[in-house]
Amino acid sequence: MSSGPARRLTDMETESVTASTTIEAAPEAVFAVLTDPSAHGDIDGTGWVRESLDGDRIIAAGQVFRMAMYHENHPDKDYRMANRVEVFDEPRAIAWQPGQESPETGELSFGGWIWRYDLEATGPSRTTVTLTYDWSAVPPHVREYLRFPPFGPDHLDNSLQHLSDLVA
Repeated sequence: MSSGPARRLTDMETESVTASTTIEAAPEAVFAVLTDPSAHGDIDGTGWVRESLDGDRIIAAGQVFRMAMYHENHPDKDYRMANRVEVFDEPRAIAWQPGQESPETGELSFGGWIWRYDLEATGPSRTTVTLTYDWSAVPPHVREYLRFPPFGPDHLDNSLQHLSDLVA
């Protein structure tokens, strides 16, 4: 359960957007939901994330987990993302960088944006969760065809509310 609306901070200089909320649960409970890719479709505030393609829990930095996606403006509509875990600090932080996997070679390539959740215990069973979307490392050739951030201003707030609902 959330204890109020998320606060949004946008810093165009660092090219990231951040929202925070407080969830009535211990960080370990929140982290457990975030490390389960099968829950990511339920967390997602845009409706683009569909389902986990691997079924494996996230357990370490460097791990790659794949997700089925859908976006009306994507050339294929249905597509896949291969996400490489960049940060795994149980139960304080988790981050991943979305990318693509070549069907021919299996080679992974990443666009430079990162999703990060930071968790801070703010009571015996309360956690402040900060969700950050950072696109500062996106190269110019990707920026030519993608607008950042690629979602509306309510996406992070929606995602945090969905996470709160799942944890409760």
